[in-house]
Amino acid sequence: MIILACYNIKGGVGKTTTTVNLAHLCALEGARVLVWDLDPQGAASFYFRIKAKVKGGIKRLLSGHSSVRQHIKGTDYHNIDLIPADFSYRHLDVILESLKKSKVRLKKLLKPLADEYDYVFLDCPPSFSMVSENVFYASDALIIPTIPTILSLRTLEQIIRYRDKKALKGTQLIPFFSMVDRRKTMHRMIVEMPPKLGVQFAETDIPYASDVERMGFERKPLILFKPNVRASESYRHLWQEIKGRVDRG
Repeated sequence: MIILACYNIKGGVGKTTTTVNLAHLCALEGARVLVWDLDPQGAASFYFRIKAKVKGGIKRLLSGHSSVRQHIKGTDYHNIDLIPADFSYRHLDVILESLKKSKVRLKKLLKPLADEYDYVFLDCPPSFSMVSENVFYASDALIIPTIPTILSLRTLEQIIRYRDKKALKGTQLIPFFSMVDRRKTMHRMIVEMPPKLGVQFAETDIPYASDVERMGFERKPLILFKPNVRASESYRHLWQEIKGRVDRG
């Protein structure tokens, strides 16, 4: 089972749209996919048309009073299941801090599902926190949507330093440029000459497009209602690139 987290400490960079589209493309290849919506805002749950509710809340799950399997929901898509968000996730940091071995709690919860799923996608809230630390420990790779601006690159540097500080070199970082508007000089310059930060940017970037924003209205992956637009093709290429890098280790 390969665990991929779509993560950034900035909000509004395309984490959820990336999670939904990549999970769908993965499932289309026949892989068994689980998406866990860790963001209390529940955007991924909304896209998958699943109510953002975990019975008993996150504390009951983390304390071992319920099994993670009890909270898995089927979606409208073959091979994709979902653990929905819950408003109680806003207290996740506080609950994790109170538990023993809190850094690996998420990894421990997912471990029993190793024979049931090929890929797990984590849609993460935008923060540096105990949740972030759990995500780093649990994941094989972090997929990091990055808008091509100076402040976004600064945020990426902070994520890299955090990974290195925690000595988690085994966790791949796969940043890619999202919401790219090639009409903007800075966007073009940064995409064409990515900074050398010690990580390899994906060759594929995702354009800024109204079609991607329309996912909120359609509540489905982009390739299902706009399969032939550039953004859909970009997500296809991005998934093949990420899969190749993860498979190589």
